[in-house]
Amino acid sequence: MEIKTARLVLREFVNDDWRAVHAYQSDPRYLRFYEWSHRSEQDVRAFVGMFISWQNEMPRQKFQLATTFQNNLIGNCGVRIKDQVAREAEIGYELNPDFWGNGYATEAARAMLAFGFRDLNLQRVTAMCLAENRASARVLERLGLHCEERFPNREWFKNRWWDTARYTISADEWKHENRTA
Repeated sequence: MEIKTARLVLREFVNDDWRAVHAYQSDPRYLRFYEWSHRSEQDVRAFVGMFISWQNEMPRQKFQLATTFQNNLIGNCGVRIKDQVAREAEIGYELNPDFWGNGYATEAARAMLAFGFRDLNLQRVTAMCLAENRASARVLERLGLHCEERFPNREWFKNRWWDTARYTISADEWKHENRTA
């Protein structure tokens, strides 16, 4: 599977992608909002391996694609169906900090939302975000998702509690936001 946008190609993961993922997942800027304090080669190989294993699901429920810019892996983005009957999925993304601030996360996530609503016939897409991660929240808001609920002290890691927020968008809201697309 491959999805092309104006600047990006979202493609299936391959085994050798672990090196590029390890490089950005080892960056302290990336690690700030994750439970990990470091990432080993073994951790990242398992992480990429999980995405590769999802490619063989029948029927496939999880689509996490490598985000590439000029043939370089710079992150990943995907939709994961949580409830096939209700047609509900979750979207998630991450990006190499060297590429933050250029709209790549928004561009990749917009393409995955379109895939979810158009091709998977989803009814609703949600996303969880640490409330302090304002950059990620802004990506979700630019995509038309709205904060449905905030959960105080929901996640414990790095010796503190973190608030989380659940964002959501329905198929009707997405169609309204993208009526010219």
